[in-house]
Amino acid sequence: MEALTQDGFLDRIDGALSRLEASEDLNIFIYADPAQVRQHAQSYAQTLTGQSAGALGGRIVAIKDNLNVLGMPTTCGSHILDGFEAPYNATAVRNILDANGFIFGKTNLDEFAMGSSNEYSYFGITRNPVDSRRVPGGSSGGSAAAVGAGIVDMALGSETGGSVRQPAAFCGIVGLKPTYGRVSRYGLVAFASSFDQVAPLGRSVEDVARLLQVIAGYDPRDSTSVDIDVPVYLDSPMKSIDKWTLGLPAQYFAEGLDPEIEQTINSVVEWLEKQGATVTDVDLPHADYAIATYYILTTAEASSNLARYDGMRYGLREGEEALEETYQHTRSQGFGEEVKRRIMLGTYVLSSGYYEAYYSKAQRVRRLIKSDFDRAFNEVDALLLPTTPSTAFEVGSKLDDPLQMYLSDIYTVPANLAGLPALSIPVGTDSQELPIGLQIMAKPFAEETILQLGQYIEQQWFQTTNATI
Repeated sequence: MEALTQDGFLDRIDGALSRLEASEDLNIFIYADPAQVRQHAQSYAQTLTGQSAGALGGRIVAIKDNLNVLGMPTTCGSHILDGFEAPYNATAVRNILDANGFIFGKTNLDEFAMGSSNEYSYFGITRNPVDSRRVPGGSSGGSAAAVGAGIVDMALGSETGGSVRQPAAFCGIVGLKPTYGRVSRYGLVAFASSFDQVAPLGRSVEDVARLLQVIAGYDPRDSTSVDIDVPVYLDSPMKSIDKWTLGLPAQYFAEGLDPEIEQTINSVVEWLEKQGATVTDVDLPHADYAIATYYILTTAEASSNLARYDGMRYGLREGEEALEETYQHTRSQGFGEEVKRRIMLGTYVLSSGYYEAYYSKAQRVRRLIKSDFDRAFNEVDALLLPTTPSTAFEVGSKLDDPLQMYLSDIYTVPANLAGLPALSIPVGTDSQELPIGLQIMAKPFAEETILQLGQYIEQQWFQTTNATI
């Protein structure tokens, strides 16, 4: 995007607000005040002059409502935090502001980022801008829908088990899960601390790379932040792929994958081979255990992390009885059904009689899954696989079957278990004109690899084929 004049930026803000109004029925934002946006835009426009514009000058950014933005609510899509206002900026948010990004508002999400459809928010269901009868995916469905609806240029979500890649695939946009530790989690409300990552969404690979460039880097306020150099992403676009070796994990092209998605992914793979890439089969023998391992570990961590919401220090407080009754009433009325389900599961697997049988064993399996990927990346530069087993499903179709809802993340959770970077890009549509996502994974801290490959496919695939999105 070329540098904007002040008037040009204000015109873009007017367009964004018009699209926000037109998409009101999609319920994308928890907080977006048009009057405040216009007032902020007037002062912000003064910064768009020459070199002072910054790395994100003129870009309109939405923030998932589990990241702190000073002066805005942080609700995590939950009644228990309804009305809570952030006292400080998350590090990723501060970096966006320092790069002169314009923050538009806070997007809807599954409560405490627990969900795969954006149907578990206290503030109502978010709908897919491609087809409002369908879900946008979750838990970062609001952020994906904000980009997909053209309201914002890019957005921040959070990734625990596919919460950016899955909605990116459903909404036909680009979403990246960075390597664990690449982006600071300071100011992100925790779901499962050893999995969560702040993650960018955009309309193109270049948008996502630009946003990642701004938010990545070491942060001493986050003990899980890794002190490693951040490369200049997409510094030199890839012109040839003839020296690349790409892996296809057989376990992700098995029963349960929509035939139209499989056909589209195979078409991309065949095209890449014609461009000179070497494609080889890869074995990930513990892949079948990923979903079970993920839900044991994340519910355990959620049970621990959510213990802080007790009505004593901040957020909702119900009842003035004895301490135990206040805890009980606050938590039972403040949390939704899916959050309570995961707290109960997590408490169970951490209990003294079941810790070894479930939690401890799941940690060992997590190590085996990571080892599978380590071996694979000794042989290949990147892995190619579907992002989701189906395209966006209809609102309400899986609410009564939590297991089927959990299986929506079957192709995305392994990257979180292993701490890998992974990218979802749109590569076509199915017979109902619903977007199909291709997922690219690489070894830890190889975001540059997946961004280069993703941009190559994005720029070349649609020019040389009849694929549409």
